[in-house]
Amino acid sequence: MSLADLSLGKWRLFEPAVARRVAQEAASQVDGRVVVVETVEHLGTPLHRVRIERNGQEFALIPGGPVTLGFDLDAWHPTPEQTADYAESLDQGFGHGSDLRAHLTGILSPHRSVVLATVLMAVEDENLTEPPADMPTVLAERGLRMPSPDEWEHACGAGADTLFRWGNDCPLDHIPYGDRTGPHQQLSGFGLRIAYDTYRTELTSDITAVHGGDGGESVCGGYGHMLAWLPLATANRNPSLAEFIYGPDGEDLCEDLSTRPVLTL
Repeated sequence: MSLADLSLGKWRLFEPAVARRVAQEAASQVDGRVVVVETVEHLGTPLHRVRIERNGQEFALIPGGPVTLGFDLDAWHPTPEQTADYAESLDQGFGHGSDLRAHLTGILSPHRSVVLATVLMAVEDENLTEPPADMPTVLAERGLRMPSPDEWEHACGAGADTLFRWGNDCPLDHIPYGDRTGPHQQLSGFGLRIAYDTYRTELTSDITAVHGGDGGESVCGGYGHMLAWLPLATANRNPSLAEFIYGPDGEDLCEDLSTRPVLTL
């Protein structure tokens, strides 16, 4: 089948042999080579993972098509532990809004349906080498581009409709920084190392949003456990940090930021 017609729904139905043929087709389009085709359990059903190496960098195949992104706050109910942890943060002067739901309203992208193209996305994010405004040109010289926010969320969540890519819960007895065995250390459904370190801050083509971390702000500030995990939430766009990064005070921060290059098929 044509990669232009590949959707996540169809991808889930393929037999391993078909998935391997699609992987080979994608690799040939970018002059790369297939290094991994494996099938894992994701959201209770099999999901194929493909990694393609090109010029020494590995990319994961991200099937597109009609997908649902963002987070549906109306259908979500925090646990009593999450509510209590946020209340403690409020008592310390952290958080925005009278409760956790109000706080999330200000930082998460809305629940929505979009249609995305199938792409190859870098398994690992890479540090910026130039200011954010110059990175599209830098990447274009390598035949790459920055992802869109929708592409980033889809690559992170891989069809999950939960707060985090691994579910709605997070450990509330410690923060994610320094935790080498927590759920954030697992690969995403598509095999990306993504939303794994709150000190990482990934940029996309949208200057109003940053993803996958907050530069360590929640760790250094002592915000509380729930707030320390939220930078890793799939739909978290951290608008206040984005405003700072792209404002006059963030001009010298390029070495502390990263992006996740995309190969268009």
